[in-house]
Amino acid sequence: MTAEPNWWTNAIFYQVYPRSFADSDGDGVGDLDGVVAHLDHLSALGVDAIWLNPVMVSPMADHGYDVADPRDVDPLFGGLGALERLISGAHERGIRVTMDLVPNHTSSQHSWFQAALAAAPGSPERARYIFRDSDSDGEPPNNWVSVFGGPAWTRVPDGQWYLHLFDSEQPDLNWDNPEVFEDLEKTLRFWLDRGVDGFRIDVAHGMSKPPGLPDMSNPNVEMLTSQDDDPRFNHEGVHDIHRGIRSVLDDYPHAVTIGEIWVFDNEDFAKYLRPDELHMGFNFRLVRADFDAVSVHGAIENALAAASLADASPTWTLSNHDVDREVSRYGGGAVGLARAKAMAMVMLALPGAVFLYNGEELGLPNVELPDEVLQDPVWERSGQTERGRDGCRVPLPWSGTTPPYGFSSNPNTWLPMPTDWATLTVQHQDADPDSTLALFRTILGLRRNAFHVTENDVEWLELGSDVLAFFSGGVLCVLNTSDTAVALPAGTVIAASAPTDDGRLQPNSAAWVQPA
Repeated sequence: MTAEPNWWTNAIFYQVYPRSFADSDGDGVGDLDGVVAHLDHLSALGVDAIWLNPVMVSPMADHGYDVADPRDVDPLFGGLGALERLISGAHERGIRVTMDLVPNHTSSQHSWFQAALAAAPGSPERARYIFRDSDSDGEPPNNWVSVFGGPAWTRVPDGQWYLHLFDSEQPDLNWDNPEVFEDLEKTLRFWLDRGVDGFRIDVAHGMSKPPGLPDMSNPNVEMLTSQDDDPRFNHEGVHDIHRGIRSVLDDYPHAVTIGEIWVFDNEDFAKYLRPDELHMGFNFRLVRADFDAVSVHGAIENALAAASLADASPTWTLSNHDVDREVSRYGGGAVGLARAKAMAMVMLALPGAVFLYNGEELGLPNVELPDEVLQDPVWERSGQTERGRDGCRVPLPWSGTTPPYGFSSNPNTWLPMPTDWATLTVQHQDADPDSTLALFRTILGLRRNAFHVTENDVEWLELGSDVLAFFSGGVLCVLNTSDTAVALPAGTVIAASAPTDDGRLQPNSAAWVQPA
């Protein structure tokens, strides 16, 4: 008898960026009770699980990815009680709750780092982080750069330097120190014992650093990227860390770990998904693919191959809090929206787990924000040359015709909302059977009921160089990236991102067909 697949194998995860989802207390910043208030929206959408961006206690230098207390919820988001209400309300609706875990670094306000600053070089307190002396010229210990721009080292008054692969307020932990894992285990059990259903692990290819901290061969890497030979990431020792995490998770068989793995060699990627490491890993190939049949085909094949090397479930996503929204990436305006809807149908036809980013179901575009409101640390650390990620983090519009569109009772939201989003609100789209929201509800329901996925594979069909076509779970998905309409194969169209006139699929659209 075949074992039942784990719940996450083909699950729909909905990423909630808490600051931007819904504000319950009128301070202009989203919070967990705001999520509780809109659980019925997620239930109607048809998601299986929520992934919460960080809600732990934090000074918010990087909007929660700088954790000062990993075993408590920040008052900004409503405290621990609000998370307990969210877990309870979600579970009542059959929706699981997963949280972000940030094991690579802490906040500079964390009690450990404050103790390290107060202690002497060589002390046990400093040994929890990566402190080093200057090189022979009095310069930083090596040439590493921060992912956010600028040097990866900051000097403290006694002359030593500490490493931070991200902002200077996010000092890297020393994972060669056993105290670090002991503390992480306490954190894992703290949340799992409270009913959390797993973790998305931030920078899962980080944590471990190579002996001697060798220089980067090219310190001029593009912001928020890494290279195959980058000594900052993907060091072999990281796998022992994931084995340690998995040893804890094995005590909670209902819970899942999903790693943020910016590694593009398939064999290297698959190592993270070995049976004693992560359950799943984010594959970003589809995010990086152009709206082009050949590019999308290559991304799908690559992601399937990477997962199959480890016999793991593939994962798919088109957007998140770190990348431009797909409506804008695919050209913006009506064309960008049409392509985004078509790509959502491609993604949701694929076997494996899917991650939707809040607002994706509304067809939200990126927002061009004025300089003076930008908050992402990338903006300042890059010398105001990189605008950062704020444009994809603007609050969600729920109702009404003017900002803040029901997101908050406070018009001064943490990021300003556009004045032309009235037709994008949940309320407006609820009443429109042809809206993006209506399409998402339809295709998420069909994914659950019309697809019968038995293996993580697709069967390709050749319909032309600008047309992507594949069978998955007994359904044919067709994507038209050409400039002209194309004939659909015989069968019943069960969903389409644009009208299919006379059996023809329009440019920039996709359809699902049940074969005749």
